[in-house]
Amino acid sequence: MPNIAERLQKLNVTLPQPVTPIANYVPYVISGNTLYISGQLPNVNGQMLKGCLGKETSIEQGQEAAKACAMHILAQAGAAVNGDWTRIVRLIKLGGFVASTADFFDHPKVINGASDFMVEVMGEVGKHARFALGVSALPFGAAVEIDAIFEIRA
Repeated sequence: MPNIAERLQKLNVTLPQPVTPIANYVPYVISGNTLYISGQLPNVNGQMLKGCLGKETSIEQGQEAAKACAMHILAQAGAAVNGDWTRIVRLIKLGGFVASTADFFDHPKVINGASDFMVEVMGEVGKHARFALGVSALPFGAAVEIDAIFEIRA
């Protein structure tokens, strides 16, 4: 089992503060041994990473947005387990939404920004199932939104 806190420190990554929902939902739900993280947006230092892939936003910029979402996912997961990273058993699934034009087809490459980061931080237990799909628009003009499902120890 990887020590997530140690890996984050080794990678020189400081997670953002968990974001408070702005609508009628909660940031996460624990049901049994499953932790569901609501969709996270790519907010970096108070700035939303906006754009439309296939138009003004590059794949590399989309990957950075996806990585930012993954950092917010881990921040929410840490809050859900009260900072006890040993309760995280594995990442089960990521769901990735990419704001894109109708003729953009590299959604998986964009969401790799989150997938690669999760595996870098979590190791083998960070390998996960996922989907990556395009949508015409996301909240606040965000380039990417990602949700997650983890297995945890009760």
